[in-house]
Amino acid sequence: MTRLALGTVQFGLNYGVANKGGIVSQENVKAILKIARGSGVDTLDTAIDYGNSENCLGQIGIHGFKVITKLPAIPENQFNVKGWVHHQINLSLQRLGEQKLYGLLLHRPAQLADEPGAELADSLMRLKADGLVEKVGISIYDPDELESAMAHMNIDLVQAPLNVFDRRLVSSGWLDRLHDAGVEVHTRSAFLQGLLLMPRQNIPAKFARWHRLFDAWHQWLETNGQSATEACLQYALSFHQISRVVVGVEGLSQLAEICAAAQLRNTLPTPVAFSGVDMDLINPSRWVFLPESG
Repeated sequence: MTRLALGTVQFGLNYGVANKGGIVSQENVKAILKIARGSGVDTLDTAIDYGNSENCLGQIGIHGFKVITKLPAIPENQFNVKGWVHHQINLSLQRLGEQKLYGLLLHRPAQLADEPGAELADSLMRLKADGLVEKVGISIYDPDELESAMAHMNIDLVQAPLNVFDRRLVSSGWLDRLHDAGVEVHTRSAFLQGLLLMPRQNIPAKFARWHRLFDAWHQWLETNGQSATEACLQYALSFHQISRVVVGVEGLSQLAEICAAAQLRNTLPTPVAFSGVDMDLINPSRWVFLPESG
């Protein structure tokens, strides 16, 4: 069984800086799921906010996969948090054609510390007690979010970014802390939305201020004779504390390349700790504010 999980945001949204094909067609999604299942992928990662992703998966049929979805932020002036949460999950299960979820994550874990936080945490625990959800947890952008979230809810599962440019989960000590606490860890952004896979000459001008970092990355790949896909996956998979590495794909050839790379037993040293990384680069939500000229 592979430690890969299949991310499905591309099945419902035009997502990724390197995405040239837009939303994946339902016909291609069906083929991707078939190959993924045959390659030992047993986990699908989706979200209520991923456009038509849940509907697409449900129409195709995902029996046998462990499904993780994410709850969006509680709307302002929502006074019946428990009712809202249960309604959202019931709709999600209907779209997916599933009776229960393997995991339910909060997309906005900071809300646990807000006024409705206790009711939100209680609502997730109730879903778990009722057998609608096996594991509850949070999806984070920064390990700094973990301390507060774990103080407000018993967390079974955490999803966090991790890649050769973004090592905060490791350097902060949180990867070990989560593992030692028995929390299942999934990581995403192994390819940094495809930016780490792009040929050097194709990297958009808005990222020019990190040209030395990209030069070092591509030089490392060339020196060690590795593809970017291999290096990115082998870095994430090198941590035994990580249960699943979530990867998104746009087509069958990309999935085949990723599955093959995940099977490698890399004897090369882990890529060097690249320097000069800042949040404007490793947090894709900030990319929209980067000047196009770099």
